[in-house]
Amino acid sequence: MRIILAGTGSAVGKTTISTGIMKALSEKYKVQPFKVGPDYIDPSYHTLACNTPSRNLDSFFMTPGQIRDSYLKAMTNKDIAIIEGVRGLYEGIDSVNDIGSTASIAKSLKAPVILIINSKSIVRSAAAIVLGFKQIDPEINIAGVILNKVKNQKHYLKTKRSIEEITGVEVIGGIKRDDKIAIEQRHLGLIPTFESKSSLKQIDSWCKLIENSIDLDRLVEIAKNAPKINSNLEPIWIKGNKEKVKIGVAFDEVFNFYYKENIEAIEANNAKIKYFSPLKDENLPDVDGLYIGGGYPELFTKELTSNKKMLKDIKQFHDDKRTIFAECGGLIYLTNSINNKKMVNIYPYSSNLTDKVQALKYTISEVQKDNIISKKGDIINGHEFHYSKVNVNKLQNKLAFKVNRGTGSYKNQDGFISNNTLASYIHTHVAAMPKFGERFVISAKENGE
Repeated sequence: MRIILAGTGSAVGKTTISTGIMKALSEKYKVQPFKVGPDYIDPSYHTLACNTPSRNLDSFFMTPGQIRDSYLKAMTNKDIAIIEGVRGLYEGIDSVNDIGSTASIAKSLKAPVILIINSKSIVRSAAAIVLGFKQIDPEINIAGVILNKVKNQKHYLKTKRSIEEITGVEVIGGIKRDDKIAIEQRHLGLIPTFESKSSLKQIDSWCKLIENSIDLDRLVEIAKNAPKINSNLEPIWIKGNKEKVKIGVAFDEVFNFYYKENIEAIEANNAKIKYFSPLKDENLPDVDGLYIGGGYPELFTKELTSNKKMLKDIKQFHDDKRTIFAECGGLIYLTNSINNKKMVNIYPYSSNLTDKVQALKYTISEVQKDNIISKKGDIINGHEFHYSKVNVNKLQNKLAFKVNRGTGSYKNQDGFISNNTLASYIHTHVAAMPKFGERFVISAKENGE
């Protein structure tokens, strides 16, 4: 069983409604949550609601076969998939094709779609919206509608009748306007659940709202109509390493932006994961390589700079030519400072938070130098989203990537190389580079001896 919850655009309530539905259904079913697109924060709410890791599905990173492979891997021992879309149903990287859109995932998985509409101050126009969404791509099965921000029961019933009689699509619920259910946000979006003690309480309130507003039994019936997936699969990672390796993964309130599949690709290559906290732990665990993902180090500079033993340990790990891979927040943590607070100092540049977004887009990079995860000539699809910048007055490192689509760290380049450390603003997904886990683990093994 599977269903996609898609919006007519951004800010229509997808995350609140999707997470509430996930939580409500988790009381009866084993729910597997998914998020369409490059996102780390929304999935943290899904994960908390379902008590199982949320996964990302993205047709910019994944082929249709990889989308199906990733989906089926996640659905082992699960009853139903609830997939939260990204932006509007048809929004992707281009104005006329499906790449990167929720629609592309719906077609790859043959999943029915529930369309979420902000119905404030509209009645018959809501039917026009549904009709347009149906007609733009007949291959998409818009099987139901949820009306958000209805004024009252009278408004809901009038809008429901209009949609059902004009479009033939059933309305399975309506949610009254209530500013109290808004989610706290900051510069990169929602506040991650790792930092907010009130997240579970919020999710419980969304669950109760959903149970009182949406016909969940009907939603499950619609999800049951999705056909089985049993062919045209393409693996999202390659397994090549057979020797045992230990990989340290930074994971705490600061660093928690990881794609679950990246970690699994490392584990699939015979690696044991040891999680550690650059914020709270004094020393690194006994490992062969380090993976430092994204997050919000700029908000924890005082705590990070005071943990001098950890800073020293990571710097020594680099100086010993051990393998380190870092993304975005991990990159600026490895510079000499963030907002004038001393950091690891692998890279001799300062970094700082800015008032304006520095990069927000999908990236396409060409590898120009061999490194710990890729080879010269490889093409890597990724994404970047940050409000910080690395201040390179005089470049003192080789750069691994030429950024053909995106911004990068320095003159349309990224991927600072120092010894066997690679760090960039580009977030990677293993589906876009299936040898990621194999190469990273092999590098860690070779450089850990």
